[in-house]
Amino acid sequence: MVRAGDLFGEGVNIATRLQSIAKPGGVCISAATYDQVRKVLPITFEDLGAQQVKNIQEPIRAYQVGATSEAREAARARVAEVESPPPLPDKPSIAVLPFENMCDDPKQEYFADGMVEEIITALSRFKWLFVIARNSSFTFKGKAVDIKEVGRRLGVGYVLEGSVRKAGGKVRITGQLIDAVTGAHMGADRFERDLTDVFALQDEVTVAVVSAIQPRLLQTEIELATRRRPENLTAYDFYLQALPHFYLLTREGLAEATRLAHRALELDPRFGSAAAIAGLWHSNNVTFGFAVDPEFERKEAIRLSHLALSVDDGDPEILARAGIVSALMVDDCESAIEMTDRAVALNPNSFGAWNCRGFVYRNAGLQEEAVRSFERAMRISPVDPRQHTALAGMAAAFIELRRFGEAIVAGKKAIRTVPSYSLAYRFLASAFAHVGREVEAREMAARALEFDPGFTISAGIARGGLSNAKLLIEGFRKAGLPE
Repeated sequence: MVRAGDLFGEGVNIATRLQSIAKPGGVCISAATYDQVRKVLPITFEDLGAQQVKNIQEPIRAYQVGATSEAREAARARVAEVESPPPLPDKPSIAVLPFENMCDDPKQEYFADGMVEEIITALSRFKWLFVIARNSSFTFKGKAVDIKEVGRRLGVGYVLEGSVRKAGGKVRITGQLIDAVTGAHMGADRFERDLTDVFALQDEVTVAVVSAIQPRLLQTEIELATRRRPENLTAYDFYLQALPHFYLLTREGLAEATRLAHRALELDPRFGSAAAIAGLWHSNNVTFGFAVDPEFERKEAIRLSHLALSVDDGDPEILARAGIVSALMVDDCESAIEMTDRAVALNPNSFGAWNCRGFVYRNAGLQEEAVRSFERAMRISPVDPRQHTALAGMAAAFIELRRFGEAIVAGKKAIRTVPSYSLAYRFLASAFAHVGREVEAREMAARALEFDPGFTISAGIARGGLSNAKLLIEGFRKAGLPE
């Protein structure tokens, strides 16, 4: 059977099982093939006897194909070349193995395979990840594997494996992420869904799996980078080490994050991700009031964003960060919307892309779409270390929509997550002021000024990020923030 460009049927299943029997670099054939070719090809065949294989009821009689001495030598050379393991790439790398079908129903095999393909596709959209293609991962289908050996043969640092079980109208999917170098389990997740629309279910589970493992992988890589000795650091290590400093969103944290990003660019001037994130951080220095020379910071933000786009204008994270800079430092909302829309289209599973899109749309005055973007970001990655930024952005959008109660809830969550985030205190001050809770409004305003003593309403407008924020600014005045 031919379906959507793929082949299905008994012949395909038998060929797959014969492949699992064959030695590396060798060929196995069935008895039916053997009967047709044994008298017409100048090669030898070794009878392997009847083989009982997975998902095929009757035993298969298999033959190992021999060869001439010259062909055998060439084959040995090819096998030696294949068996030399590829080196680990200079960024996180992962292989997603075919999930084991724990059901008696062979139809679930197609569902499991399709879901794994979707997960591979979703992960491959993260440009900072090296993802092994489906055809290589699926060579391990139906085999008992040693994860360390899989990692060695495919040249990856991480392996995701899992299983699918159907019971009582529901499907239970389990997945576990494993360090392929040490064999250590890094965590497991279980997802249970109603088996209704198979394709919708595949999409839903893909998002759940990717949102669980992507931040876990990044955090593991950050921890590894921070443990490496300075003489062993690469541009990518400097980039990873910068991220946790940025998550603090303090003056000192942002300064150290920016310094490390520039160290990465010194080693690799065409490191697009480092240029994009450094541009964003220079922009943050302006909007958070940390800049000693705001004009220099603004120009650096624009320069680095342009550099990043010249390296790779198809990277969703680069597009998203450049979009923020365009919106806040250039006040070009049209191009910012175009870039962040492209970012989420290229990688709909990226917290960063949706989060940046939320800020861009909020700055453009499109608050409903901003809220939708922030909600999508938090649903995709509920444990992301940047979630407080999405919550604060959502609070600002809720204020413009006159949904002050929801703004207060979001703002409180933001400061519970990162108590030093000055923007969240300002937004809470505005929201409290609009509902007449003057004591709390002034308390939040005082806390905001502790973290950003130079803030005034006119300075905030000059910094950027307060376009189309009439109600937000009105709340600042009511809360007693200085003009």
